Amino acid sequence: MQQRSIGICPEGYPFLILAAFATVVFAILEWWFMALVGLAATAFVGHFFRDPERVPPEDVEAVVSPADGRIVKIARESDPLSGEEKQVICVFMNLVDVHVNRMPVSGKIDVIRYIPGAFFNASLDKASTDNERNILEVVGKGNQRFVIVQIAGLIARRIVCWSEKGDKLKRGERFGMIRFGSRVDLYLPEGFEPSVVVGEQVFAGETAIAKRKASNSI
Repeated sequence: MQQRSIGICPEGYPFLILAAFATVVFAILEWWFMALVGLAATAFVGHFFRDPERVPPEDVEAVVSPADGRIVKIARESDPLSGEEKQVICVFMNLVDVHVNRMPVSGKIDVIRYIPGAFFNASLDKASTDNERNILEVVGKGNQRFVIVQIAGLIARRIVCWSEKGDKLKRGERFGMIRFGSRVDLYLPEGFEPSVVVGEQVFAGETAIAKRKASNSI
């Protein structure tokens, strides 16, 4: 059985070191109120940038969530790359969720496209078209194409993508993160359907959020 562990995302180290250093300085100066504020900030940064290991579902065909958070929307909308109407599942991450993003399926990253934009509340519909975002197209088994959109939120000011075009990653592997509140949209290829509902809490790399449609043939 795979053992779970919790680490810190490398993106968080500068913030963590700065907060911890400030706390120590305030304590040395006996500025106790500021030391307590610094301690609280250090704890918050450590919690925000936590990066737990995840165990994917046993069903190898299941599509897993690319982000931690709450399902805020399930609908049919235009794929931002091809323009085709597809089923989309939107996951909103608040400040207490893990912000590391993971691959929903095993596959090759065929497209990465960064689009600058605004910073509206990521839970709003217009965030998917107006906000800063990063689009990845993943080619999975059977040439099935999944589109992942990392969307910056009201507080987020940096989308991080560790992967590059041509990278081959396994389901559940880390490909990036978004700092301080954001959203990830997943566009499904034909032949797949959501297995979650709006309002459900999901976990990146672990929660099955979509599956292949059942065949009508006998």
